[in-house]
Amino acid sequence: MPKVHIRTYGCQMNERDSDQVARLFEERGYTMTRQETEADVILVNTCSVREQAEQKALGKMGMLNRHRRHNPRLVLGFMGCMAQRLGAELADQGPRVDLVVGTQKYHRVVDHVESIVRAREERQMDDLRLPVIVDVDEEQGSQNTVRDHVLKDRQATAFVSIMQGCNMKCSFCIVPYTRGSERARPIADIVEEVRRLAGDGVREVTLLGQIVNLYGRTELPRIDGRSPFVQLLEAVHQVEGIDRIRFTSPHPVGYREDLIDAFRHLPKLASHVHLPLQSGSDRILKSMRRPYSSARFLEICQAMREARPDVAITTDIIVGFPGETEQDYQATRETCRRAAFDNAFVFRYSKRRGTPAAAIDEGLQLPERIKEERNQDLLALVDELAMPGYRRLVGQQVEVLCEGTSKTTASRLMGRTSSNRIVVFEGRPERHVGRLLQVNVREHHHFTLYGELPIAS
Repeated sequence: MPKVHIRTYGCQMNERDSDQVARLFEERGYTMTRQETEADVILVNTCSVREQAEQKALGKMGMLNRHRRHNPRLVLGFMGCMAQRLGAELADQGPRVDLVVGTQKYHRVVDHVESIVRAREERQMDDLRLPVIVDVDEEQGSQNTVRDHVLKDRQATAFVSIMQGCNMKCSFCIVPYTRGSERARPIADIVEEVRRLAGDGVREVTLLGQIVNLYGRTELPRIDGRSPFVQLLEAVHQVEGIDRIRFTSPHPVGYREDLIDAFRHLPKLASHVHLPLQSGSDRILKSMRRPYSSARFLEICQAMREARPDVAITTDIIVGFPGETEQDYQATRETCRRAAFDNAFVFRYSKRRGTPAAAIDEGLQLPERIKEERNQDLLALVDELAMPGYRRLVGQQVEVLCEGTSKTTASRLMGRTSSNRIVVFEGRPERHVGRLLQVNVREHHHFTLYGELPIAS
């Protein structure tokens, strides 16, 4: 059977989209392979959030073209955000490809691949240079096409896409231009997908959306003061077999009282929220078009900890945004100290063509040297703030959902606590994967806990 290899860059949403495309190929009789050298079709699912991610994808495609020497019938294609952003430009000026498919057309990928294969067969040519298929148009209802899964044996966790697009249009962000406007799936469809996953042994689901906690705000009504997102959380919470519910990535404006209160009365909600700060300077937040202040952000953090005392709060921060002064940067450091994040992803500002921030006066763009200095300084601060929380867990017993073997040590297992901390421990895959386990924490190295199972486990 023809074999397909998919290489994915970027966020969990991209991973979920690749999973959906893989499922569609399998339904047509194709075989998925992890080895690009044995593939007949190779697709690169791309990210546009930062220029570096696009350059990686372009470089990878350039290397993949070498495989045509050994497999002249090889089909190569780009999918995802960079494909959506560049479209025909990518087909004309990038590495040689046969296919460019945007973010609303994943469900069309298999059809496009088969049309390329048929055209070559009809003309009895292997390395036939057909016109590149470029499919980046909007398609109504595309948010409802990501619903099936390719599950591994004893898979304990799964991503569930609940919406597509974003209406916020932060000045630095390319996502609204690559993913389109907000579009929500019906609650009943999402719940049915979660039920199927639970029936297949999945114990934890992560609900995905560009701004996940604004799910359905333009399409679905509030009921008894509860937003559509909280209604969805309550419905998923009722699914038997699901022990944990996570969601990413939210926006501070979506943390209203009903969502905060959900952490009080929905115990399956994991004790972890990823809450992007982006900057602790009110002046920079305004320039970023982030509609909250640092004070409001800290109020949300405090309210979350009051609702769920053991909650872990992680964040995203951009340093070196155009016009960011030393005073602005120090405001970010101070907000981080007061928020006491459990971890943070710190990014140097990357200019993205077509975003409002890219048009800011060149004189306000910061040198890479300053961006890097602030990046490293803030990472060090995050470590300083987070490590006491890890040290406190040494000697404690924590509940872990075992997900499989450790990525770094195949002889050990790994899982995550409700607060999303990674735990590595000795165990037996056939007995422990997919189970909630109590693990005694012996030590930690940076952001990883190491422990052991009680003798009776």
